[in-house]
Amino acid sequence: MKKYIRIMRLDHWIKQLFILPGFFFADLLIDEKVAFEYISNLFLAFFAVSLIASANYVINEWLDAEFDKFHPTKKNRSVVTEDVKGSVVWTLWGVLTCAGFFIGQLINFYFLLMLIWLWVMGIAYNVKPLRTKDIFILDVLSESINNMIRLLLGWFIVFNATENPILPPISIVLGYWMLGAFLMAIKRYAEYRMIGDPNLAGKYRKSFKSYSEKSLLTSAFFYAMCSIFFTGIFLIKYRIELVLLMPFLVGLFCYYFWLSYAKDSAVQKPEKLYREKWLMAYCFFVAILFTALMFVDIPQLKIFTDVELINV
Repeated sequence: MKKYIRIMRLDHWIKQLFILPGFFFADLLIDEKVAFEYISNLFLAFFAVSLIASANYVINEWLDAEFDKFHPTKKNRSVVTEDVKGSVVWTLWGVLTCAGFFIGQLINFYFLLMLIWLWVMGIAYNVKPLRTKDIFILDVLSESINNMIRLLLGWFIVFNATENPILPPISIVLGYWMLGAFLMAIKRYAEYRMIGDPNLAGKYRKSFKSYSEKSLLTSAFFYAMCSIFFTGIFLIKYRIELVLLMPFLVGLFCYYFWLSYAKDSAVQKPEKLYREKWLMAYCFFVAILFTALMFVDIPQLKIFTDVELINV
């Protein structure tokens, strides 16, 4: 069963930590005592999202086998090199799906809806006739929307009222989506450079037939600017002190972009980024700065949001 366990990509479960910002943003808006009740649900949520993600990974590897053989490293995947049976693969996919939905409905109705959305996006991304991963630009946007869905999953762990659900600000939702698009575009860029042959790259991923290094870099730059713009709106609107965080967020985008130039860059495998010690240190610094700015008032900055001054 090892070959079937491998296609579940258990090492990718760390990506589900992207639900945490949604949980913490929601936590900032409600009473701390109420939020404490949902901490136990956070662990259930992580497990449910991981199961649905694994279901998506299973069909991804099965349906990509004929293309992965053209990739320098993915050609060694179990589905490509071993005798993997389709009946077992689809059974595994069904079991993971049912288990994920069962745990998800234990949390609340809106969380389950977001979980179903994540699952549907896995089908749209991998399965014909849609198979968005083969379509220029849409391959990045349809994959990165999972980042936004994870934000909403974290949010609805806290805001679970079925009659009048509270939605997160659209600025942070779009900012999170564009962050995912930036990460995905940089991953595509690093992959394209590593393969080094446009014809071979096109055989591995059909969308690469329409890309070039220049277009991938341009799109990544566009997604980064959009993410910073929308995130900046959210931070400044919520708390003006957070404007001081923006240069460091921009620096984080730049550092990630710089990593893509490394040989066999880690940005090709986001689940392994925790091995990048300097990146993790920088992220930790940004998290500490964000926490400090949430609790430290800087009255001098209030002048920039003074309505009377603006009216003058």
